[in-house]
Amino acid sequence: MSKPNIHVAVAILLHRNKVLVGWRQAEQHQGNKYEFPGGKVEQGETPLEACRREVYEEVGVGISSWNDFDFIRHEYDDVIVNLHLFHAAVPDELLNEIQQPWTWYSREELTELNFPGANKSIVSRLVWKHKIRISEQLEVCQQLENDQLLYWRNDVTAESLKQLAELNIEQLPKLIVNMELWKKLNTVQQQSISAVHLKQQQLMALKKGELKAGKRYIAACHDLISMKHAQHIGCDAVLLSPVCRTATHPDAAPLGWSLFKEYATQVDIPVFALGGISHNDLIQVQQSGGYGIAGISTFN
Repeated sequence: MSKPNIHVAVAILLHRNKVLVGWRQAEQHQGNKYEFPGGKVEQGETPLEACRREVYEEVGVGISSWNDFDFIRHEYDDVIVNLHLFHAAVPDELLNEIQQPWTWYSREELTELNFPGANKSIVSRLVWKHKIRISEQLEVCQQLENDQLLYWRNDVTAESLKQLAELNIEQLPKLIVNMELWKKLNTVQQQSISAVHLKQQQLMALKKGELKAGKRYIAACHDLISMKHAQHIGCDAVLLSPVCRTATHPDAAPLGWSLFKEYATQVDIPVFALGGISHNDLIQVQQSGGYGIAGISTFN
């Protein structure tokens, strides 16, 4: 006998580096586990309509601006679920309307929660490493520590594609590559790469709905306008620079820590500080509303 095949809308609700999570009661399917808001797509509904309805009914807030997050098909012993995922930021003015028992968890805390099996890849996408090394040398990938990713800053050339093809497949999840290079990769490589990097010019040319669902994006930003645009179109994180004065760009006026904090606390996706940053700055970055640090010389 064939298994039931159901479609479920799931909401990833974000606020200041935190994600909204609830608890499934024992009598529910996959009960006694944590869950993201959502529910079955009813007849005549689109998945997005179901997402909006479920969030309003379960969480108590009405949100109009959503982005596609992913689609996941997962087979349990008793049922096949098709998860249609969307993500949105919850503004400050709606926080007091959120119903119990929904609770905000930091992204790191998500890894300690017992979610249904279908949600594992969701958690993996939401939780970033806290340090991003930037280098034009691909061999740096083999030197990364457990809390690091590598943004391989390289353009599309025959040589760069050759180097990626020769890289061990196990190294690809540690890599961030620019969008134009990512587009030239095969399907396996595209799926394995940790994140796609957008230069600010590329970012500002994109509109809401143009990012490919199911992939993680990190955008280079130099001001609050570009940061808010990155969140608006569905990016997962931003690199904000230059925070401090740097030898590589001596003419660029640094933001400073005060402005970094002002900007970082006005978006709901992770902000990585870039430009004149050292290992010792991670605590200050996080105390200022940021998520992590990035740099060229920072990790050398």
